Amino acid sequence: MASPHISVPSHAFGLVHVKVRHTSRFTIVGNHLAQHRALSLIAIGLAVYLQSLPEGASVGIKAIASRFPESEMRVARAMRELETYGYLGRTRERLPDGRIVPRTTSYNFPEAEPEAVRETVREAVRDVVREAVRETPAPPPAPEPEAEPVPVWEPDFEPEPEEPDDEPEHDGPEHDGPEQTPEAAPSPEPAPVPDPDPEPRPVQPTPLPSRHRPAADLLARLRLHDPRLLLSARDIERLAPGLTAWLDNGAHPDAALRTLSACLPEPLHSPAALLAHRLTVLLPPPLPATRAAAPTPDDWVDCDGCDRVFRAPEPGLCRDCRLEAESLPAA
Repeated sequence: MASPHISVPSHAFGLVHVKVRHTSRFTIVGNHLAQHRALSLIAIGLAVYLQSLPEGASVGIKAIASRFPESEMRVARAMRELETYGYLGRTRERLPDGRIVPRTTSYNFPEAEPEAVRETVREAVRDVVREAVRETPAPPPAPEPEAEPVPVWEPDFEPEPEEPDDEPEHDGPEHDGPEQTPEAAPSPEPAPVPDPDPEPRPVQPTPLPSRHRPAADLLARLRLHDPRLLLSARDIERLAPGLTAWLDNGAHPDAALRTLSACLPEPLHSPAALLAHRLTVLLPPPLPATRAAAPTPDDWVDCDGCDRVFRAPEPGLCRDCRLEAESLPAA
């Protein structure tokens, strides 16, 4: 008699899953990533880690290498793998203040478009709402309200009594006083037709003082350096005193134009506000006072008495010969 063979499922000797339902702090990963045949295990683990991070987290190579035991070189290689297969995107963007910052985009599906991801989320929300509506029991019908009785209309006034027929009839109307003719009610005057809106007239700017005219001309020329620096007449009138202070402090007009139009942000929303800020912050100091020139020394001359060379504005005696001549008695 042959011994019986026990049939055992083939998967009993392989992997066995013990699953617990997650209700918070979990990340959904597709099998196209978890079982990718070309990506390394480090790249797959890095993709899962990136998808679990919140928006705005620091995902530089140094930051990730400090979090895990892998070196920066292995982290950089894994990022290049994810970038090759469309699970990661790395670009550089310029901020309004001119700084260039890196931007990293993690895709839960290779190179998924944002609109497609949003549509997938909307469809998932619709499925949840449909399931909730299907499981919610229908409320019982509300009872119909009772019909209110219709009130019977009754007049609020009493009928006037009829005049008796005992009074004698008259051939014509009798009047105690002069006949009065009823005045006709005055007809209402037609309302005046409003005039159509007049055409708007441009507001004429206030004439600038003569000392601000050079500054106003320089501000108007800024658009020749950059078309984005186109200013209105009112802006020029408001900014001209600030540029006049620059010119009073000794700033050259060409240097002022270069300073005000250099390194403009992108995009430039308000050129007048930017120029007002630069005129205030970058105001140059006044030039230092010039020192008086040193006096020019006298020329060298020969003494008429001892032929000594000395400095003097004109030829004559030196100091010693002059003192000796003063000490001699007068003849």
